Amino acid sequence: MDPATSITLRQLVMALGDSMLEVQAAPAGLDVEIRGIALLDPEDPPTAQPGDLVLAIGSRGRAALPALRAAGRDGATAVVVKLGAPGQATTGQATALSETAAEAGIALLSLRSDARWEQVSALARAALDEAPPDDPGASAEEGDLFSLAQTTAILTSGIVSIEDAANRVLAYSRTTDSDEADDLRRRSILGWQGPEGYLAKLREWGVFQHLHSSDEVIAIDSHPELGIRRRLAVAIRSGDRQLGTIWVQESSTPLSERSRQALLGAARVAALHLVRRRRELSDDVTLVRTLLAGLMDGSTGPQPLATHLGFDATRPAAVLGFSYGTTEAYEAGDAVGAPELAHTEVTNLVSVHIAARHRSALVTQVDSRIYVLLPQLPRSIDTDTLRGWAQEITDAARRHLGLPLRGSVGCLVPGLGAVPDSRREADRILEAMVSAGVSAAVAALPDIQAEVLVSEMLTLLSAHPEIRDPRLTALVEHDSRHQGRLAETLLTYLNSFGDVRAAAAQLHVHPNTLRYRLRRAEELTGLDLSRPDQRLLAMLQLRLPPTD
Repeated sequence: MDPATSITLRQLVMALGDSMLEVQAAPAGLDVEIRGIALLDPEDPPTAQPGDLVLAIGSRGRAALPALRAAGRDGATAVVVKLGAPGQATTGQATALSETAAEAGIALLSLRSDARWEQVSALARAALDEAPPDDPGASAEEGDLFSLAQTTAILTSGIVSIEDAANRVLAYSRTTDSDEADDLRRRSILGWQGPEGYLAKLREWGVFQHLHSSDEVIAIDSHPELGIRRRLAVAIRSGDRQLGTIWVQESSTPLSERSRQALLGAARVAALHLVRRRRELSDDVTLVRTLLAGLMDGSTGPQPLATHLGFDATRPAAVLGFSYGTTEAYEAGDAVGAPELAHTEVTNLVSVHIAARHRSALVTQVDSRIYVLLPQLPRSIDTDTLRGWAQEITDAARRHLGLPLRGSVGCLVPGLGAVPDSRREADRILEAMVSAGVSAAVAALPDIQAEVLVSEMLTLLSAHPEIRDPRLTALVEHDSRHQGRLAETLLTYLNSFGDVRAAAAQLHVHPNTLRYRLRRAEELTGLDLSRPDQRLLAMLQLRLPPTD
């Protein structure tokens, strides 16, 4: 584990969920950092390191008070204790421990009495090891398994667990209602074996054999007599080897129609996590990100990435671009939360969806945009197919996350060497979609070619004040000083092909008011709207955004 890695207490609690941990006290809030895990046996001296999450093993209830005080003294972040044996009253214990935690300035978490310490230790270490990197350009492939489980749960409308090849739970999604989790789910998370009767049925039905030999999704029927709900499962594979399994349990609502597709994508993304965890790729993730960034911006040729990942650099490729909607969408509550939270969710969503469609896809982020490189595409593929893939992603972002995601389809290029051209086209489209207010969520260049070209003309005009008409500049400044609407009226009139009634209706004014404003604009500027060149220049220049 990288000693510089850290997560917040909030992230840890969200990752492990209230089925295992409960916050009893957090005097410094939930955004304090956890940088390590410390196991404290009652026979050991009560010591800890700054930033530690201390697991007070063997010290139930008030017996954990010395460990709690010592951890606070040593600068630890939080202590996890068990309050008492199953069935015992724990209210008084919790109060005493919480008061001591507040005095010591340290967070206190209580662990379910029937949970196993080795399980919470493994899950906490996994959450810390897989913490998302601070690098804003890092791809979703470097996110954490808990986040991937949560994204998969959103896309499937189910409850997700990710296990390794030995059937140990590595990560799982949060549930809003603990009663939705069936007995097998609860026992798995707490580190118990699943009911033997159910495991025997899985062997009898050939489920384990299927997962060992296939990467297709398999469905398992519900068994109310065993307390088991319907499930889907898919193997996480690297080549011919099974690295683990993703299980999706149906909750009180049916699984979504596209659950199988979402599971396939999630399994491919999870494989990257598990291979990296086994250190088979070492610094490979960083290398791939560097090679991908260089290829996208044209600073690195195609061969290094193609050689490293075994891609055919001569097959068609394309870039999809995605950007979030306007800031107003967040302020209006039309998103899952702040942009920082939305970033992780949407990047995972893009990764899962595109991995289900194209196994070789690579996802990365540059500033606020997410890019998908689609290498070695079939030669028969067309722009309509890529537009459909992008549309699926934007629809899913809107449906599951409430995010107004925009998508662009860069041009299909004959090989990896021309990927920068496809990325530039994807950027041109995204920029025009924002500046022109395009209503479509996804576009390719043929869809909005005029808007793209006008947007680029406006960019040039904005960068060269010397080629603007000073009379139009003066009109905009006049409106600014007098809270007027002459420039807006003139532009609306020109956009309406000189139809006074249509322009007046759009502005919600009487046609005579609009005619007066036009005459007033001509008087102030000396413009002659009967001249086509002056009308054309006015249409362009008045579209420039106002300057501060």
